Amino acid sequence: MTSLLQLAAEKESADVTDWAARIGWVVGLLLFIALVYWLMREGWKWRGTLQGDLPELPGAPSEPGPARLELSGRYHGSTSAGQWLDRIVAHGLGTRSRVELTLTDAGLDVVRPGATDFFVPAGQLREARLDKGIAGKVLAEGGLLIVTWEHGGKLIDSGFRSDHAAEQAEWVETINNMITTTSTTEGTAR
Repeated sequence: MTSLLQLAAEKESADVTDWAARIGWVVGLLLFIALVYWLMREGWKWRGTLQGDLPELPGAPSEPGPARLELSGRYHGSTSAGQWLDRIVAHGLGTRSRVELTLTDAGLDVVRPGATDFFVPAGQLREARLDKGIAGKVLAEGGLLIVTWEHGGKLIDSGFRSDHAAEQAEWVETINNMITTTSTTEGTAR
């Protein structure tokens, strides 16, 4: 019995935690995360610099006229037309936000709480369609309202998702009818 007591007394329990190593790993991981975040931020700013040739976004006119359609939902960003992964970040167009859209005879008023509002004159609207994705957001087929418009000689696709997805088809039809009517009117005026 004494030999068991001697063995028990001689054995020493191992250190449960090596605090210096654990703190070193945690600090290293935090520094790595901070570096990745900083690089992503710098890339975003660099993309904005490369897109600096895009002119300032127009504001809404003081008297836009009566609303044809209104929509509340989410703004998912803008890309170069036809290139759904080429996000445009200049002038805040890359910032996702809530959105209130109003379509009038004057154009499309995009009001974004916490982000830059903009206005697309009716003459600059090119197309509206339902699609499944835009940079950073992919949904089921027809889940996004994509509005193609021209600004500064560049075609831009802007993606919106309504709180009530069923109303997006009406938006596509109304915008495309407006574009057809506008181009027909301009063609007869020349």
